[in-house]
Amino acid sequence: KYRVASKRTGGVPGGKGGAGGAGVGGSEPIINARVNFNPLAAFSASVITDANGKASVKIKLPDSLTRYRVMVVATDGGKKFGTGESSITAQLPLMIRPSAPRFLNFGDQFELPVVLQNQTDQPLSVKVAVRDVEQSVTLLTSGKRVTIPANDRVEIRFPAISNKPGTAHFQIAATTIINGQNYADAAEVSLPVWTPATTEAFATYGELDEGAIVQPVKAPADAFKEFGGLEITTSSTQLQTLTDAVLYLTSYPYECSEQVSSRILAIAALRDVLSAFEAKGLPSAPDLESAVNRDIKKLEGMQNSDGGFSFWKRGEKSWPYLSIHVAHALQRAQEKGFTVPKKLLDDALVYLRNLEGRIPTEYNIESRRALIAYSLYVKNRIIPKEVESHRTFARKLIAGEDLSKFSLETLGWILPILSADKNSVAEVAAIRKLINNRVEETAATAHFTTNYKDGAHLILSSNRRADGVLLEALISDQPNSDLIPKIVRGLLANRKQGRWMNTQENAFILLALDKYFRTYEKVTPDFVARVWLGENCANEQKFSGRSTDRHQLNVPMKSLVGQNILTLNKQGQGRLYYRIGMQYAPTNVHLKAADYGFSVERIYEAIDNPDDVKRDADGTWHIKAGANIRVKLTMASAARRYHVALVDPMPAGFEAVNPVLKISASTEPEPNSSKYWWRQRNWFEHQNLRDERVEAFSSLLWEGVYNYSYVARATTPGIFIAPPAKAEEMYEPETFGRSGSDKVIIE
Repeated sequence: KYRVASKRTGGVPGGKGGAGGAGVGGSEPIINARVNFNPLAAFSASVITDANGKASVKIKLPDSLTRYRVMVVATDGGKKFGTGESSITAQLPLMIRPSAPRFLNFGDQFELPVVLQNQTDQPLSVKVAVRDVEQSVTLLTSGKRVTIPANDRVEIRFPAISNKPGTAHFQIAATTIINGQNYADAAEVSLPVWTPATTEAFATYGELDEGAIVQPVKAPADAFKEFGGLEITTSSTQLQTLTDAVLYLTSYPYECSEQVSSRILAIAALRDVLSAFEAKGLPSAPDLESAVNRDIKKLEGMQNSDGGFSFWKRGEKSWPYLSIHVAHALQRAQEKGFTVPKKLLDDALVYLRNLEGRIPTEYNIESRRALIAYSLYVKNRIIPKEVESHRTFARKLIAGEDLSKFSLETLGWILPILSADKNSVAEVAAIRKLINNRVEETAATAHFTTNYKDGAHLILSSNRRADGVLLEALISDQPNSDLIPKIVRGLLANRKQGRWMNTQENAFILLALDKYFRTYEKVTPDFVARVWLGENCANEQKFSGRSTDRHQLNVPMKSLVGQNILTLNKQGQGRLYYRIGMQYAPTNVHLKAADYGFSVERIYEAIDNPDDVKRDADGTWHIKAGANIRVKLTMASAARRYHVALVDPMPAGFEAVNPVLKISASTEPEPNSSKYWWRQRNWFEHQNLRDERVEAFSSLLWEGVYNYSYVARATTPGIFIAPPAKAEEMYEPETFGRSGSDKVIIE
């Protein structure tokens, strides 16, 4: 028996061999894990020689077993210089090196490779053990004995199955006896275990003033019992219903300037209440604040010399809408107390002041008006002392025009500017009349429909975003309007899985709802809520006084047997808001291809040897370990699409090869089938190679067939799930398509 001493599990370092030696602590020998892999072993900025011209520096090497390059620069009085170079090799008689994949998917079967190296002149009989501290992985074999020839290395593999999403933290230890003395080495490695590719989540929201509600609950018959379950969340404020929307923005996988700005807008708007959120998976308030600071720094590095912003990086053409949106986010962040570099906001304001001259001539009139109105709205927030100038410009924008030809967002952005102005009474009355005429209203809800004809993609427009813009405008202009609660109910009713369709919608709606909650929640709660599952009282919670606290009850999937009746009861004064959600993973993780606007296909091809890749009749792929594979994606669209994301999740045994590196295989783009010949190559504007997926993006995609390929290396043996490749319009995600799931066996 041995104990591994590490930062995670504790233990008393000691014994022979430094970082990798064996020692005795208590009743069990201790093997110290190597955890410090700093590539810079030492840096001494100023060392003075002695009278003999010699200098010495004491160095404690990190735990890396490697060759360190030693470089010295000497100077004497600023006139004489000299350099020297040598090396230091750090090694142990027995060395261990795990070679784990970068990630795993829930349900993957894999082999964890571990390389053992014998640095001595005699064969070694070595005992090796491995464990997962977090128990996210079931190891089918936890220990082995192997003989390593003198001055040689051996690879051994530990078969395992990932059984729980989270983090797998492996500790691997090896020990041997050399000339009667114990020698050992240990290492640690962590990797994420992602939730199943086909994880699904559904939720229903509601409010309860008196009495009780009854909700039938039934666990899916084909769901993993080890994953997911029922979640019941109660709150005395409707802020709890924003949880999934906030989670959506904080975990959004793409990071262009718009998406980073929308995340800042949402977190800044809700900064005062985010600390009360305790939803599963939501970062803490300090973490969210740190994320905003990082996002502001990221935007600072993306700003162009004209003060504007493109989608992905500095140097690409500035988009008017993006530039306004980033300035809006920076202002909101500054308003909430975040530190925004003065030059960053000043340069953005310079772009806004010269906006009209920066709008491309091909933009239609509706888009131009919307951009000017949004810039006025943002400038009025940044420099409110210039409100009279902004009002004059707003009146000029609509003077003599037929307001029915304006988009509702345009009117929603200028209404708060004109609302309190005695010189704008006629304009405000005309805007109010048009809004009332254009609303689509039922007994419970209200919403608006706006239209930009062919220019909507230039300003990322949607009807739900227009609802958010108009909601905030009406709260400022007509706080007693009966449309306001109806718009709120309409917005909450139009969520899918607890959120709205894209980052723009979520950001603007969260801004408006934050204003709504701060304006209208006036009832002081004083009630008791009880949750019953069948005949058993599962939870009781008292709400007393104003609070944004939320209380969540989790019922594991394995506890939901057959039909269940969930009853939620409230007694006392105030309104109870609730969320009843279920998350589950179907046992059948193989999805069929789907076409809802895109068709997507994926194949794997051998590069070096045709025998490296084979496919069974049932579609299962067999790939040789260590082989280079070309992944080929084919995407077809029958119509023009905007802001397209093509994403290919890799099996955990793959590792994408970066084509920028000199040692990497070439990834020349393939010809595409489109009548627009000038778009035949490199249809994508930006691509990301991540640990678990590869992404490609295009702001405008014409109808046709497009190809994308990249090179991956099969690094880890095992049986892996490859989730479907997917194409979607980022701002209209209901337009999407996917390939089927694939089973990949690396052998």
